[in-house]
Amino acid sequence: MKDTLKSIAKRTLPAYLHRWIGTQLKGDRYIPPVGAIDFGSLRRVTPISRQFGYDRGLPVDRYYIEKFLKKNAADVKGRILEIGDNSYTRQFGGNSVTQSDVLHIVEGNPQATIVGDLTNAEHIASDIFDCFILTQTLQCIYDTRAALKTIYRILKPGGVVLATFSGISLTPPDQWGDYWCWNFTSQSGKRLFAEFFPEANIQVESYGNVLAAIAFLQGLATEELHSSELDHRDRPYELLITVRAVKPKEIS
Repeated sequence: MKDTLKSIAKRTLPAYLHRWIGTQLKGDRYIPPVGAIDFGSLRRVTPISRQFGYDRGLPVDRYYIEKFLKKNAADVKGRILEIGDNSYTRQFGGNSVTQSDVLHIVEGNPQATIVGDLTNAEHIASDIFDCFILTQTLQCIYDTRAALKTIYRILKPGGVVLATFSGISLTPPDQWGDYWCWNFTSQSGKRLFAEFFPEANIQVESYGNVLAAIAFLQGLATEELHSSELDHRDRPYELLITVRAVKPKEIS
């Protein structure tokens, strides 16, 4: 009887209504047959936006970055180093920050207190930062091992690096696209940090799922998805990788 009703519905109902009923009844378990996918606004070979969603609201990767930093806000204290500007230092550190430094790779950034390249930064003293907020930077560095060596060196013993970097992503169409070298997985991120930090001191997570990845690649914003759609994690679709790594208090 069930199969008969399904057959009658498929033959008599308009295709869009049949698909709608299927999605309402089965949700994610509904698998449209070949030829019945409704691409809607996404049937296009150019994205809706190439600006990561900034022109529509909060980018999807920024939603995950802020969740990660909020979760580890207790680490944002003392002397903090951040890349590009100190917006996350102020947002998550508040009164716990005693000194805020900003690193930028080229001169001219008015917020930069330090100009330098993490792969060649001997002018930055060792053991001086309690926390390094390193968001969306490692994918733009070819020699990531040299950068990690510097990051480990400039952290105080017991200091923490809070790092985020891209998994599934477009390559930026602006000047940063010329720097973009890598897209990571949680496995490659863990192995990279484990070359410098004790494995027991490294926590790796990934965020994203197939819907969030499609939305991010299309340049849609967080406001266009439900929180349940953003927060569902499906490792084969790692959109953002996060690492919290702690430098040992006692170096052997």
